[in-house]
Amino acid sequence: MNRLRVLLAALLCLVSAGCGESEPFPEGSTMDRIRDRGVLVVGIKFDQPLFGYKDRGGRITGFDAEIARLVARDLTGSERNIRFVETVSRERENFIAQQVVDLVIATYSITPARAQQVTFTDPYYYAGQDLLVRAADTRITGVRDLGGKTVCTAKGSTSVDRLSKEVAGVDLEVVDAYSVCVPALLRGRVDAISTDDTILLGLQAQHPEAKALRLVGEPFGREPYGMGIRKGDTVFRDYLNGLIARWLRDGEWDRAYRDTIGLNGNDVRAAQARP
Repeated sequence: MNRLRVLLAALLCLVSAGCGESEPFPEGSTMDRIRDRGVLVVGIKFDQPLFGYKDRGGRITGFDAEIARLVARDLTGSERNIRFVETVSRERENFIAQQVVDLVIATYSITPARAQQVTFTDPYYYAGQDLLVRAADTRITGVRDLGGKTVCTAKGSTSVDRLSKEVAGVDLEVVDAYSVCVPALLRGRVDAISTDDTILLGLQAQHPEAKALRLVGEPFGREPYGMGIRKGDTVFRDYLNGLIARWLRDGEWDRAYRDTIGLNGNDVRAAQARP
């Protein structure tokens, strides 16, 4: 087994620039196990354009997907050595605890309650909660106008808690995936969709009828996104934090942003979104 591990490490170094200069991972660590396996397993969303989206060809695209591929490249020598597992908001903690995935990168806001169940990395992205409404509906200009309105959001998201606390009389329609909310909004069954602003921009861009929808543009709250891993795995957390810091220094974060979220003309948000 040891000889096989040495051989695998040598092969990985041949395809990964600079690998030969790095220290080996601690034996038995999560990084060591992933490298032995040769594949990183990542929980991600499949229905959120710009972050995690499964296109018609079956490829997973978006900023979260690019961040995951950067982790895979560092661990295995190639960004292709990755397996994505669809992970909706309400399943993220379960998938981590049951080790269905190695980590979750899925617009995962860091909260004290969630930190009781999983370990988070440092933030790799900051979003603001906003509202998506019908363009012709002039009644809603901000969160203060939601009293008595029906708002669609996703189960297990921080959006549910924030709306419940900040808006008196709001009627929440809580669903499993944000993609369910768009048809409901277009048909007039709900008055607004509320979640992180970049997710809303992605939903808007995904639909040909997007001109019928508008982003209110009055963010409330700030959401730090982190990678979620098994509770107490501080060695893996510290490794991932080191990667985030490196990507911010060497331009990889900016490239991932430019190639995903930035394609929709959102580069003006990069400074606010950057940790």
